[in-house]
Amino acid sequence: MKYWSKPQKTMRLALSSAFLLLNSFCPIFSQAIQESTNNAPLLEQATLENVVQYAIKNQPVVQQSIIDERITENQVRSKLADWYPQINFNYNLQHNFIVQTSIIAGNPVKLGVSNISAAQFTLSQQIFNRDVLLANRTKSDVLLQASQNTSANKTDIAVNVSKAFYDVLATTQQIDVAQEDIVRLERSLKDAENQYKSGIADKIDFKRATISLNNTRANKKSNEEILKAKLEYLKALMGYPVGKELQISYDTLQMEREILLDTNQNVDLTSRIEYQLLSTQKKLLEANLQYNKWSYLPNVSLNGAYNLNFQNNQFSELYGRNYPNSFGLVTLSLPLYQGGRRKANTRTAEWQIKRLDWDIKGLQTNVNSEYASALANYKGNLTNLLAQKENVDLAREVYDVIQLQYKSGIKTYLEVVTSETDLRLARINYYNSLYQVLASKIDVQKALGQMNY
Repeated sequence: MKYWSKPQKTMRLALSSAFLLLNSFCPIFSQAIQESTNNAPLLEQATLENVVQYAIKNQPVVQQSIIDERITENQVRSKLADWYPQINFNYNLQHNFIVQTSIIAGNPVKLGVSNISAAQFTLSQQIFNRDVLLANRTKSDVLLQASQNTSANKTDIAVNVSKAFYDVLATTQQIDVAQEDIVRLERSLKDAENQYKSGIADKIDFKRATISLNNTRANKKSNEEILKAKLEYLKALMGYPVGKELQISYDTLQMEREILLDTNQNVDLTSRIEYQLLSTQKKLLEANLQYNKWSYLPNVSLNGAYNLNFQNNQFSELYGRNYPNSFGLVTLSLPLYQGGRRKANTRTAEWQIKRLDWDIKGLQTNVNSEYASALANYKGNLTNLLAQKENVDLAREVYDVIQLQYKSGIKTYLEVVTSETDLRLARINYYNSLYQVLASKIDVQKALGQMNY
């Protein structure tokens, strides 16, 4: 049975109390974190560049990666601390209710005294230890890997936020086009109504104008609801405060100037963050292989101690006299046979490196395929954009001519509705094509490794 001394019982009680107190305050901590998120800064001008930078600073995944870097740094420091001398102090106080008795030369003799107290100072220093040596050799690569994980998360966030931003813009432009169409249709409806009242046209034109106006209003309302959902998705990617307004700012002409891309670039695999992560991982696996080879070497350490020993039958006089002793030693520990474990671990480490080489080869194949696909999408979307831009000019010209001809009584209202529909679709298709080109351009840049943060 294990007995606890009074100081140990006090410590156990304090730890238990602290644990219960922490559990009781967990909801408060969660609420504080939520309030901290909601108190994040707001964007006054939500341009694409500002939105991306905001997401990189405030997105929870990125912040968690940065925290992981700090954790890794402290873990490395903790491992490296074993290289330094380890100094410890131990103290104990013992009372023997019955002193041990031994028979010596046929006579019972008590060995020891009733009260014993000892204090011990120990010093140890690692000379060779493969665990500490591994930590020292891999510290820079471990820290680099944590930093690269953060960079990879930032890149993914930047790509996803940019695409979500363009998606919001596409829907916003559809709403703007619908609003302009509503103004135009309301004017056409008024003209059709006046012509009907004047006896120039029958009710058909008036009803067709009403149908077109109702459809456009319904389409605008539907896009407005969709826009709310897309904005919330964008805000979630950014880590933007819940319930706060995000006013998108953009310049269509500037975006049109940014659509061009050099399509003759070659893929540089080393610029991809995925390759950099695999390269760092390979270095760590090679260090792990060396670590397993070191298992055949002995562990060597220095140890020393200085002991204070107090013994007396009278407790009040226990610390009156000291019987000290001290020692120093070198310890060499060499495992001779472990059932083939060291050889198996070494072979496992070698196979892990070979497997990672295939990961690198697979990444190269996937990157080439990704680049070819992204480039094909970009070229196709760019061709479609140029065609849609020409269609907008043609549709606007056709609509203006038919509108004048209708007012002159040459064309029917059905042709006006048709030309108006063609113009609306041409404008919507143009804006959709513009944002598809910009989004596909991001995919090409990501495939080329130009979207690293």
